[in-house]
Amino acid sequence: MIKIISPIWNSIASYERRLTSLLFAAAALVILTALASQYIGGLQPCPLCLDQRLPYYLGVPILALIYFSPTSYTKYGLLLTGALFAYSAGFGFYHAGIEYGLWTGPTTCSQASVSVPMTIDALKSALSSQAIIRCDAAAFTLFGISLAGYNFIASLGLSLIALSGSYRFWGTKPTKT
Repeated sequence: MIKIISPIWNSIASYERRLTSLLFAAAALVILTALASQYIGGLQPCPLCLDQRLPYYLGVPILALIYFSPTSYTKYGLLLTGALFAYSAGFGFYHAGIEYGLWTGPTTCSQASVSVPMTIDALKSALSSQAIIRCDAAAFTLFGISLAGYNFIASLGLSLIALSGSYRFWGTKPTKT
């Protein structure tokens, strides 16, 4: 495996490109894992889970743009994606805290948003047709950590890498590519 990856990695000319490609691959892996757990694994996301995906939907294309842009823009792009992933880490921490009962979440995650039925038959049909995806109950855990907890860990790591990469480029001239 190393023999396959090493020539590809070495062909990426600059540190900026290597860092950007690493962040892109890791962020794409995180969002693809979330989508696979939904569409292949059958785990239905709650509203907070869907909101946690937004920084990835923005960050992955931004990282692709950074990779193909002039290296003088790398520090700004890494700063932006670092901020996006920091936001995602905060959101993941908030959601994990709700799942572990540390604080209460929004009411939209614990009750169906339907109008009040006027008859018993209408109430029965409303209850049978609406599945409530709760934000305060983890749909899946691995080693005692929920998916929101894993999102916190992954987003925090991505944010720290992007922000440290951005910090490294402040005051330095970009390499020629």
